[in-house]
Amino acid sequence: MAKLAMSIIEPAPYCRQLSAREMVLIFRLRYPSTMTTSLRWTSKDLEALPGDDKRYEIIDGELYVSRQPHYYHQRVCLRFAFLLETWTNHTGNGEVNFAPGVIFAEDDDVAPDVIWISSARLESALSQDGKLHDAPELVVEVLSPGEANERRDRETKLKLYSRRGVEEYWVADWRARSVEVYRREGQQLRLTTTLYDEDPLETSLLPGFSVKVAELFAGIT
Repeated sequence: MAKLAMSIIEPAPYCRQLSAREMVLIFRLRYPSTMTTSLRWTSKDLEALPGDDKRYEIIDGELYVSRQPHYYHQRVCLRFAFLLETWTNHTGNGEVNFAPGVIFAEDDDVAPDVIWISSARLESALSQDGKLHDAPELVVEVLSPGEANERRDRETKLKLYSRRGVEEYWVADWRARSVEVYRREGQQLRLTTTLYDEDPLETSLLPGFSVKVAELFAGIT
């Protein structure tokens, strides 16, 4: 097995030599069914993975890999960001960003589709590594097709954001033209409402912010 792993991921002459752990990580990523020992992924391990068009995230030590998203997925992300940015520019509070690195811990390292973070929290959360190390107040995830993708956003990430202090979590489904709104109640994020085309999306986090759900899915039929 070790000889096979070496032959598959042996670096080209112009590449740096991979460490033993890097070779194990890459081999495990490509051939997960062949690995029998448990291995918890960490933020440092992500640096050993190939630079490609996939998104790599770690939740509770488990690696999640997302493929290049659907065109409409990106369009909806843009709509959320534009509308949130409009409110932010008007009030002068906070920042909006696409898929920023959010490192809660070495084994919880994710990249939400869209976030809004207040100016006060951003000051302490943004580190010199260019990543956020504290929870943004608002996280938006846009569902990608597939049971595994939906389970990740509706269950795995919901639990993560609950544990790590996100105040509000929106899960958008462009196929159903809906937005699930989860708000913090004590120590957990709980589903408060599911909104559809004619419903207004509002939040106490952003006083005065109000947009019809249909605006988020404009141009998608």
